[in-house]
Amino acid sequence: MLELSISDREFYDEKNNEFLYVKPTLLRLEHSLVSVSKWESEWKVPFLTQKDKTLEQTESYVRCMTVNQNVDPMVYRCLTQQHIKAINEYISDEKTATTFNDRNKGRINRQVITSELIYFWMAQYNIPMECQKWHLSRLLTLIRIASIKNAPEEKMSKNAILSQNRALNAARRKALHTKG
Repeated sequence: MLELSISDREFYDEKNNEFLYVKPTLLRLEHSLVSVSKWESEWKVPFLTQKDKTLEQTESYVRCMTVNQNVDPMVYRCLTQQHIKAINEYISDEKTATTFNDRNKGRINRQVITSELIYFWMAQYNIPMECQKWHLSRLLTLIRIASIKNAPEEKMSKNAILSQNRALNAARRKALHTKG
């Protein structure tokens, strides 16, 4: 969870000719599947894309990430560049010690990932629904691990088997001091 301390501020509303006061607020944010789902239902576009989000979409996602109840909508106008930087760092943080040895780095998966697809993966791999509140990168890592563990073992090619056997035979000859 990311906590941001928002200072009090005063705004002037020219439309209504009045001053608006924003109280100091501790904003609690979660980058989770729940947040992504709320945002996608509002904007009707996938969140997990390479496309840049508009300022309005970004502010909307911060609202969707908010865990606090009854937050004054004016609080979001008080976010500074430092707050935005902290939010972006929090979203991009992996939040896991798991790493992958990507053999398939050259392959690009062009599948559009939406919150519903992630919920499907959770159901497919029997991942409990309470995990929807985890940091999104942790959840996606868990799904990837489940996918790897449930995938059939890759068969070795004939050349790979021959190469492995040659290496094993050479090691045995060297250990036993024989020629064959």
